[in-house]
Amino acid sequence: MKRVLFTTLALAMSAPVLADQALATSKNCLACHGVANKVVGPAFKDVAAKYASDKGAVDMLAGKIQKGGGGNWGAIPMPANAQVNDAEAKKLAAWVLSLK
Repeated sequence: MKRVLFTTLALAMSAPVLADQALATSKNCLACHGVANKVVGPAFKDVAAKYASDKGAVDMLAGKIQKGGGGNWGAIPMPANAQVNDAEAKKLAAWVLSLK
């Protein structure tokens, strides 16, 4: 019984992360970012750590996801992602900030 409960809890805790990682995959975010490692852009966990205490980070990151940006993580700019709508951008930003 304990094993079933542990497995159920583990799956419940990972489900939101997997759901938003699926969105990140479908929007090609993982082509340039890793969850735990730098690819072209910073690791999502590094982004979460950098903006952990910034109350406006979700909106700021959502804007960068859609419009692109540069200069915060080095010389390579992040391109705009016009295929990401406002709700998806906020969901992706909130997911990135949830990673610890």
